[in-house]
Amino acid sequence: MLPPLDLPGAIVQDGVLQHLGNPLGEQRALAQGHAVALLGDRGVIAVSGPDRLSWLDSLTSQAVAHLAPGESTELLVLDPHGHVEHVASVLDDGETTWLVVDAADVESLSAWLTRMRFRLRVEIRDATGDLVVVGGTDAAVRRVTAAAPEGRALMWQDPWPRVQVGGHAYGPDEDHPGADWDWTEALLAPEDADRLLADARRGDIALAGSLAADALRIAAWRPRWRGEADERALPHEADWLRTAVHLSKGCYRGQETVAKVHNLGHPPRRLVALHLDGSDSVLPAPGSPVRIGEDAVGAITSSALHHEEGPIALALVRRNTPIDADLVVDTEVGAVAAAQVAIVPPEAGAVAGVPRITRLSRRKVAEA
Repeated sequence: MLPPLDLPGAIVQDGVLQHLGNPLGEQRALAQGHAVALLGDRGVIAVSGPDRLSWLDSLTSQAVAHLAPGESTELLVLDPHGHVEHVASVLDDGETTWLVVDAADVESLSAWLTRMRFRLRVEIRDATGDLVVVGGTDAAVRRVTAAAPEGRALMWQDPWPRVQVGGHAYGPDEDHPGADWDWTEALLAPEDADRLLADARRGDIALAGSLAADALRIAAWRPRWRGEADERALPHEADWLRTAVHLSKGCYRGQETVAKVHNLGHPPRRLVALHLDGSDSVLPAPGSPVRIGEDAVGAITSSALHHEEGPIALALVRRNTPIDADLVVDTEVGAVAAAQVAIVPPEAGAVAGVPRITRLSRRKVAEA
């Protein structure tokens, strides 16, 4: 939760700092490590208790049972059909597991975790009001004083797009635009957040808003819950198997769908990056149709004006959409031409050379 903002030029919407008058300049400063972003669109859930890691391991897509203090990862909570319901950045300090999530999902995820607690020794607490999240390059964020309740600074290092143990990449590795993605998020106590704002007023540190952070994320093809996780989203569609899914861990809700799509089928949609033509001042809103001619083939999930690439977007399109097709995106001022770059290829899923996963039904038989 952000403290009151009285910074010159600050544009705040629904409690989130959008920018401070120069979004493109803030992007450059953020990318170069000269600024940190105030991320009021993030929330924090604290999970404590001796059973917390094994419990989270049993519920989610990621192997976290042996997560070491200070180690960063990412997890998904799937529904019984394998669709993405929740996404969380994960950091443990030895006593508490900290889940950084999109602010709009804090209440829902907290409630679901509480229902799943049963008699295990875990406690769930919404810590959003107690902590402020800031982000930027690792070097920039480490100049900020983070909370350290157990003597270890609460700093989450984004693993994207490096394939984690147990993960799998559908998209490219060598030419991935996120290859140089350097992103860390720190959790600040209120007094340290106040100190950060005081430093900014004196000009001792530069700040950026959420628009700058999101533009850099989109350029790195980094999926996010509030954009790429609609009610039909499968992890495969956004290349989320890289960082948020362990393909050989034990059973969890939705695991059989993950296995079936990866081993035997293909995801029905795939994520693409779009370079948009037309006016830089108009960006398609999430949900805007993506078309080939008059036929809708998908929808925008995120869009931004990038300081180097101009207007860009991410979109989920039908798997069989030709990768060389000329696409058109509908905006409030008319249609805009879009050139696509495949993030997830049409053949993703049951392709040669993918690691095999033990199907849920077979594992149950083996354990019986």
